[in-house]
Order: sequence, then C-alpha cells, then structure tokens
Amino acid sequence: MEKTLIILKPDCMEKGHYGEVLKRFSAEGFEIVGCKMMQLDSALLREHYAHVADKPFFPEIEGFMSSRPVIVIALQGEGVIDKVRALLGPTNSKEAPKGTIRGDMGTDMMVNVCHASDGPDTAAAEIKRFFKDDEVFA
Repeated sequence: MEKTLIILKPDCMEKGHYGEVLKRFSAEGFEIVGCKMMQLDSALLREHYAHVADKPFFPEIEGFMSSRPVIVIALQGEGVIDKVRALLGPTNSKEAPKGTIRGDMGTDMMVNVCHASDGPDTAAAEIKRFFKDDEVFA
C-alpha cells in the first residue's frame, strides 16, 4: 500500500478549506495513517525546501509556510501519490482546472492549498521528516 505526505498549507487553514480537502481525499478511499497540527520552523522548512533554500524567493516561501500552524497528513491508498496529485491539479492554482482542489480553492503558485509528495522516494523521506515512527499507524 502506497503512502504520501500532505501538508494543508496556511491558506487552507486560514480559509477553512481543510474539511473539504479531507472530504475529497476520503471520497477517493484514501486512509489517514498519520495526522498532526504543527508550526513549521525555519530548520524544518530549510530541510523540506532544500532544493530551493538558496534561491532569492525562499524567504517568501519560509514566511508563508511559517505564518500559521499547518496540518500534516500521512495518507495511504492504492496509487495514492498520482491520484492525490491529479485531485490537486497543477502546482500553479491559476492553471488548475475547476473541479481540482487547487482550481477550486487555490490562488497561485505558492498559495495553493496543499503540498503533496511527488514520488515514492520523496514520500518516504517526507513522512520520515514530519512524523516519528510511532506516529504513523500502518
């Protein structure tokens, strides 16, 4: 059974979209196997966004992602990584079609409701980054 990491981003939390997002994941038959609310700090964000941490736009990402608590979720299901990414739509919410999570609730490239792992290796690393072994129940 495949797992992925989801972060319900600050915009999702601020606008109260978390219930609708979880409802859409649940309707697809995915199972939450880990879930917690947390405040993301600089060290965790630098690790998570290591691929862009040296870019001039990183402080904007860091400011946004640490602006309020988020919910991190380990989600499990058959083909969950690709299916979640299809449900979300393109990263840039302006390009996401209506009916996708980002198309319906997102604003732009960064203010786009959710982060989701992009592959099995990334998912495993991200779940390990955000959850202790005893916090994932599958």
